[in-house]
Amino acid sequence: EQLVRPGRDPRDELPAPILRSDVLSMDDLLPGLQLDGTVRNVVDFGAFVDIGVKQDGLLHRSQIPHGTVLSVGDVLTLEIMSVDKERGRISLGWVGE
Repeated sequence: EQLVRPGRDPRDELPAPILRSDVLSMDDLLPGLQLDGTVRNVVDFGAFVDIGVKQDGLLHRSQIPHGTVLSVGDVLTLEIMSVDKERGRISLGWVGE
């Protein structure tokens, strides 16, 4: 496929980042806050999601509805479950697609 369309940037197919002016850092994240995020990596134990701060959040597989298959680039509505600023970890819960 790459040979058919040389010079094409595959990132053009990904959705644009979701930017919020009220959430700029981990200090702005509070449990219960709902926001949209873009799946950046899918792993055995869940998915890492870009929610607009420096650190990606983890949506653990126990939070993903049974039978749901996530792919890089999927946009999800999520809820902040917990924030560990010392360890730089953000736990996310499923709200929907």
